[in-house]
Amino acid sequence: MTTILVAADAKWVRDLVKTACLAPGQRVVEVTRGQDVREAVREYEPSVAVLDMQIANMGGIAVGIDLRLEASAGRLPDVSILLLLDREADRFLAKRGDADAELVKPIDPATLRRTIDRIAPPAAVSSGEPETGEG
Repeated sequence: MTTILVAADAKWVRDLVKTACLAPGQRVVEVTRGQDVREAVREYEPSVAVLDMQIANMGGIAVGIDLRLEASAGRLPDVSILLLLDREADRFLAKRGDADAELVKPIDPATLRRTIDRIAPPAAVSSGEPETGEG
C-alpha cells in the first residue's frame, strides 16, 4: 500500500490531491494543521507528503524543514516532499526548504499525479481497493 499524506487547511486542496491520487493500492491521509504532520508521518509512513504553502499555524515550508530535520536525526522515516505554492515567486523558498518538487496553484490533477509519481520512492503497490484516512 502506497500512502500519500496531504496537509492543507483548505478542503479543495485536500480534495484535489485525493482525486488525483486515489487508485488501487494507494491511500491518501489528510491533516489540516501543520503541527499534525509529524505525527501523521510517524503513524502512516507515507511515501510522499504534499504540503500546502498555507497550512494553518505552520506553513508548508516550515513543516518540510521539520520533516527533514526529524528524518536526519532518525526520529522519523524519510519522506519525499511536494510543496503546493501560491505564486511563482515562492519557488525560491521551496528550494531553500529542501522540497523534492513544487507546483504553483492552480494545479492540474494530471500534473500533480505525474509529479508525485516522479518523486515517490519505488515501492511495492498492492492491488487492493483505494482507501482514505482522516488524520
